[in-house]
Amino acid sequence: MLKEFYIQLFLIKIILIHHVCHPAKIRAFAKDLVICRNIEKTLLLPNHISTQEIHLPLLEEKGIRLSIKRLDRVHDLVSGNKFYKLKYNLEEAKKSGFSSLLTFGGTFSNHIYATAAAARIEGFKSIGIIRGEETITLNPTLSFAKSEGMRLVFISREDYRKKAEDSFIEKLKEKFGVFYLIPEGGTNELAIKGTKEILGKEDKEITHIGCSVGTGGTFAGLAESIHSNQQLLGFSSLKGDFIHSEINHLLEENKIRPNGKYRIFDNYHFGGYGKSGTPLLDFIGWFHSQTRIPLDPIYTGKMMFGIFDLIKNDFFEKGSHILAIHSGGLQGIAGFNQRLGTSLPL
Repeated sequence: MLKEFYIQLFLIKIILIHHVCHPAKIRAFAKDLVICRNIEKTLLLPNHISTQEIHLPLLEEKGIRLSIKRLDRVHDLVSGNKFYKLKYNLEEAKKSGFSSLLTFGGTFSNHIYATAAAARIEGFKSIGIIRGEETITLNPTLSFAKSEGMRLVFISREDYRKKAEDSFIEKLKEKFGVFYLIPEGGTNELAIKGTKEILGKEDKEITHIGCSVGTGGTFAGLAESIHSNQQLLGFSSLKGDFIHSEINHLLEENKIRPNGKYRIFDNYHFGGYGKSGTPLLDFIGWFHSQTRIPLDPIYTGKMMFGIFDLIKNDFFEKGSHILAIHSGGLQGIAGFNQRLGTSLPL
């Protein structure tokens, strides 16, 4: 990775400086040292992503292996699938000469949180169009976004539904000037280009891949990268069977023809987006007590609840190896606990 390259460069020059003390070479070395010190402040660089296998009596009983790809650790602030969705959008914005990013989200949006941080790191101004009325005290998500320099603009739910209309976007341009537009949830062609990089060579022997489904960008990227021996399982956090047609449309629009099979479950939403219930919250608490892995109640908690329910009901053949994609979203737990008086583990 780029960070490691500069570290290696730095160490090599430390050695050379002891042998060659020409003033010009010393000045060049000093310049590289400055680069080393500032590289993480100016580039969105990923951390190492680990895959953690879970060992529980149920898995042993069923003859199933379950591993979790910890995308929640890919970056301290731009966590989970948002890192991959933003990666090439930020690159395109820079290449095209934009200085401002504009995007949309709800008051507890992972996307708003991640975009605010990524914009600050990469040197962009950012504008967040927020669904709903402004409150006197901002929740932890919006408070963080504001601290990262994002300009928060609250609009009515009625106006928010117009977010994809050309006329509405033009009005935003009249108000805020030129900006690079990132859609709600970050899903577009460049986001899918990023999320198809989630799976690596080390995942080739996995039989089933599980992921949460919201706007579908992560599912689409995974669908493009699975192998013929693999089945992709999506767990919708949204209520309604419309998600099937939306995902099919997204795959067709991006000309994605998966090599393996895929399926979406729409019965683990617990009432819809942002909704939960005692069974889900109890499961998240139990899972953390067994694995020390935190799950959020909006996306990853529902996915993992679904995976365990399928394991219990013998959906997977003996010998299957499931890879669950931990897509982050942990920033929202603080706001969830604050709003509902719960104590989900962070």
